[in-house]
Amino acid sequence: MKPPHLSLRGYEGKEYLEKDINKEKTDYAQTWIVPGWRGQLIDSRQSPGDDCGFFEDQSECVVNAKKEKRYKKIRDVRFKKWLRGEVPHIYEPLTDYLKSVHAMNVCSTVLSVRNCIQLSSLRLYTSLTIHSRSWKEGFFKHGKFLRHLPDGVKPTHIVVGAGSAGCANRLTENPNNRVLLVEAGPQDHWWNWKIHMPAALMYNLRNDYYNWMYFTTPQNNMNGRVLYWPRGRVWGGSSSLNAMVYIRGHPMDYDRWEQEGATGWAYKDCLPYFKKAQTHELATGPDDPYRGHDGPLFVSQGKCEHPLHQAFLESGKQHWLGGTEDMNGYRQEGLGKMDMTIKDGRRWSASSAYLSNILDRPNLFTTTGITCTAVLFNQRRAIGIELIRYQRFMLTEGVDAYSREKIYCEDSVILCAGAINTPQLLMLSGVGPASHLKVHQIPVVQDMQGVGRNLQDHLEIYVQQKCTKPITLYNKSTWRHPHRMAMTGLQWFLTKKGLAATSHLESGGFARSSPEMDHPDLQFHFLPSTVHDDGRQDPKCHAFQVHAGPMRSKSTGEDLVEFRRAVCLSRELFAQKAFDEFRGEELAPGKECQTDNQIDAFVRQNSVSAYHPSCTCKMGLSSDPMAVVDPETMNVHGFENLKVVDASLMPSVVSGNLNAPVIMMAEKAADIIAGKGPLPAEQPPLWSPSGLRTE
Repeated sequence: MKPPHLSLRGYEGKEYLEKDINKEKTDYAQTWIVPGWRGQLIDSRQSPGDDCGFFEDQSECVVNAKKEKRYKKIRDVRFKKWLRGEVPHIYEPLTDYLKSVHAMNVCSTVLSVRNCIQLSSLRLYTSLTIHSRSWKEGFFKHGKFLRHLPDGVKPTHIVVGAGSAGCANRLTENPNNRVLLVEAGPQDHWWNWKIHMPAALMYNLRNDYYNWMYFTTPQNNMNGRVLYWPRGRVWGGSSSLNAMVYIRGHPMDYDRWEQEGATGWAYKDCLPYFKKAQTHELATGPDDPYRGHDGPLFVSQGKCEHPLHQAFLESGKQHWLGGTEDMNGYRQEGLGKMDMTIKDGRRWSASSAYLSNILDRPNLFTTTGITCTAVLFNQRRAIGIELIRYQRFMLTEGVDAYSREKIYCEDSVILCAGAINTPQLLMLSGVGPASHLKVHQIPVVQDMQGVGRNLQDHLEIYVQQKCTKPITLYNKSTWRHPHRMAMTGLQWFLTKKGLAATSHLESGGFARSSPEMDHPDLQFHFLPSTVHDDGRQDPKCHAFQVHAGPMRSKSTGEDLVEFRRAVCLSRELFAQKAFDEFRGEELAPGKECQTDNQIDAFVRQNSVSAYHPSCTCKMGLSSDPMAVVDPETMNVHGFENLKVVDASLMPSVVSGNLNAPVIMMAEKAADIIAGKGPLPAEQPPLWSPSGLRTE
């Protein structure tokens, strides 16, 4: 008896056997049983066709192989072109292998199939890559449950999103909790080196395999420009794509949160969770007042061995800005070495820290390729989610063409989908501004004006200086020198050392734009190279740059004032004696850009997102009409068992990068959800400025 078959052509929901397939005049000579490929789109015929099918059985599906005497070797280069047309992002070595192969003998040890299957075509291979765009990812069942829940058993919690804010690790510490982790993207397998090699971060920012690749709407005050907005779509979320910079923000950011209604989230309450999450390579032990010593997230300090990094750090000492030994500790202000989520030359993402070592827990059930489309409610209680399995053309055709499934839970639905996707999911579920939902014909479950609003992000500009010595990353990073890139990559693969073992944003700092500021509001990241078009273009010459921008602008004219000060401070740093031997002409903004109006015009035309969206479902008191989440329970106001844990929770954006704060928030929220008491508050001494020096 063959498994029931669901056709894409008029047989939706109908069960029929092979004789029914024959009625469609499809010549299937043999049918093979392959376990573990539920939902895969498979058509193994020699030429492209549209009689493909999904298979309903959860444990096995049918591979239809037409057995003919067509085992000739394919030498024509047109095959490779055809294959790339079918699967645009197919793993490159696989195309070369398939191009030279005769008949396919697919061994059970490779595909975990019940029998070795002899196929007369390559369509099975292309089918297996449709979901994941990588033959290796296909083998690991993208779009599947990697571990099934027992029949009739509900998960205790459903966590939507395996990113930086994922709570699955801490929740599964309790063996009585069954946690289903739902992720739209693929798993970050060890062989996907572009994730794990720190210097390869731009590759992931430039393609859509691990990346939602969002873009903003045209910005009226930025000359109508559309800004690039990458977000992680992979285990680890954006921590698998980012520059690995670990910045907590300033302590006063969190005290401001409490003043804005996030009770229990002051700095003294958050610091213990920063430390709980962290193992810092320079921590002195359990008594270290600022650094953690035994957490899952490994943090190292940038080596800053490059001469240009050394010049940048020295310029701070020569300038009134000064230096700092630990911008996450006693003093944030000044220039110093960056903390980075890199361990032994590899990116240490939230997935590396919190997921990779717990996959064998029997109460954790993980997925890939599962897109959540709505939260299910019983009155005002969240009881489960609606989902679809990722398909190749989903991004262009939309999700309406695909069947929905429902999964129910015993306790809570926890949204960890990020500052863009979490409010989107709430609105798809009928929770959001009623007027907006009605425009899109979504039934209103609860009118909540704050959902999707209060969006805050960081903008930055690049101040770029030509380098008079050929020592920048242009030598070894550009495709103009592929042999040097190859040697750099080989060194990393063999030793996890060298230029590929860092993101190169190893130094940076913070400054105040005026003496009235009680803590820094400008941030700098230094790079011994240049970035063009969000990293989608290679450097043009030997040059270096600093990323500079305001951290807490009100967007009412103050942001332009702060940007002017950021440009001036950057120029002052590059004018210090430390850069004398390296300083060439200024490339951006350029020597012709001097007046306030000229700098303002440069900012409007060239500023870019720092990729820090936040605050779209902010924590706050129920009396605040814009507050979405209760800071003491993590529940969405007005609902039971519907929780949010990600960057959207922030009442206001912090003064720095977001990965470290989001991981801290997940640690603290996991304790709240688990019903544990908070860790004891800690309030170590902090540096307080006496005023901003002026020259």
